[in-house]
Amino acid sequence: MATSYSRLHSVRLSPDTPVYRFNQGLPAVTKMEEPAVNVMTDLKRVEAVTVDPNLLIDEALQKMIHTGVRLLIVTDDKDHLKGVITARDILGEKPVNYIAKERVARSEIIVTHIMTPENEIEALSMDAVEKSCVGDVVETLREAQRQHALVLDNDAHGRPVIRGIFSITQIGRQLGVDIPPTGLVQSFAELKVLLNPVN
Repeated sequence: MATSYSRLHSVRLSPDTPVYRFNQGLPAVTKMEEPAVNVMTDLKRVEAVTVDPNLLIDEALQKMIHTGVRLLIVTDDKDHLKGVITARDILGEKPVNYIAKERVARSEIIVTHIMTPENEIEALSMDAVEKSCVGDVVETLREAQRQHALVLDNDAHGRPVIRGIFSITQIGRQLGVDIPPTGLVQSFAELKVLLNPVN
């Protein structure tokens, strides 16, 4: 028996109709003393942007541009963490050093060649994050001179799982500090003023 379908009613768009932007639930504005979870990208609520370790680095950079992130989680075909790669890795000295060492063309460099492997990653525990404030996270990133930090939690079976990501760019945006992608040192200088305001 044939199924009957109906035509949907359509409406005319009014001028300046906004486009809906995905909101992961983070507050638009936060302060240093507010809970750290206010600035954490929670992978229970947002799909992790991952990349294959064998992808060419310029293709990985294009994926970053298309998805609006500056860090990709490198995973194998079973979704196991293999490392992380950032825009800074791809656009910085790592490819140049790899070319000089291995005598290859840039077009031959894949993610695994310049990523930070999992055995070199130090993650923050979700328990610690839940007890900390935004300022604690900023200070942690500042001391490590890192733009990102992963957050480790346990799944329903008690196994460790990557639960979240902190990004200094995202934190700066929510604090009202403009952080250029390449200005890590200057950015931390600006954030330090927020950490230690002059009375």
